[in-house]
Amino acid sequence: VQLQPIFSANPKMACGILPRRNISHSLMPPTLKNFGLESAATDLFQKISASGSLNASARFHDYRIRLKVEQELLVFRIIQELVNNILKHSNPCFIHLTQNISANKIYFRIHHDGTGIVQTDFEKLNHSTQGLGLKNIASRIKVLTGRIFVEIDPSKTYYKVTIEIPREPAI
Repeated sequence: VQLQPIFSANPKMACGILPRRNISHSLMPPTLKNFGLESAATDLFQKISASGSLNASARFHDYRIRLKVEQELLVFRIIQELVNNILKHSNPCFIHLTQNISANKIYFRIHHDGTGIVQTDFEKLNHSTQGLGLKNIASRIKVLTGRIFVEIDPSKTYYKVTIEIPREPAI
C-alpha cells in the first residue's frame, strides 16, 4: 500500500495510520497471511541468518496441505517465542527448524547447539511465576490439542524442541 500520498495530504492522519498498520502486522504478519506458515517461518530464519550472528535455517517437508489459518498463526507464534527464548538464553551458534508429517500428526522441530533445557525444566518453569513466554507456548499448544517435547540429543551436542499437533487440513 502506498502511504506517502496520504502522509503528504494529512500528516495528522499519518500519525494514526502507521501505529495501526504496525499493530495489524504484528497480529498477523503479512508473509504469514499472504503466503502461509512455511514462507513466514523461512523468512524469520533467513532474517536471523542474515544478521550474521549465527547459522539459521528452516526446512519444510511434505507441507502440501496447509493447516487452518488460525492454526498456522498459533504455530508461528510458538516458533517465534521458542526462537526468541533460544536467542536470548542459549547463546547458540546454529538454530534449525524442520517440519515433518507422520500419519495424522504434524511435527515442528527446532534444533540448536546452545545452552538448553529439558522437559522437566520446561514443566517446572511453566508452573512457576517465571517463564511467561513458556506459559504462552503451553497455552497455544493446548489450543492446538498438541504436545511439546524439550530434550537434549543423546550425543549431548544439541537441544531439540518438538511440537506435535494433530493434522487437520484447511478446508
